[in-house]
Amino acid sequence: MEGYFAEVLESSIELTNRERIKMKDTSDCVALDKATQEGEVIISPDYWAIISIHNEKSNDKDYVNYIVVDRDGTKYKTGSQSFWSAFQNIDAELKDETEPYDIKVYRLPSKNRSGKDFITCSLV
Repeated sequence: MEGYFAEVLESSIELTNRERIKMKDTSDCVALDKATQEGEVIISPDYWAIISIHNEKSNDKDYVNYIVVDRDGTKYKTGSQSFWSAFQNIDAELKDETEPYDIKVYRLPSKNRSGKDFITCSLV
């Protein structure tokens, strides 16, 4: 796609070249912004990545997508800083654990922007 460029900035595991290509293709990801409008989403994180995107056809030409890959292979994406902050806090605390964990992703009303929601997550 002309005018589009994606790059893996960081990931929780060492990605092979094939895995990097797959992570940069977000067309098969479940968008958490849409999915959480229908209710909470349960994710069993396997690994994650931060993707930097430049898209000439977007209103915001440069942005970041946070990708979380479920143990079942489903890829979830969001640009939500509030989600990412909450997720990183959970993941950092549990990174040395051998037992897998689940998170629930959901929306809460914003205290700063009346009538708006934000996405966050909690440990299940």
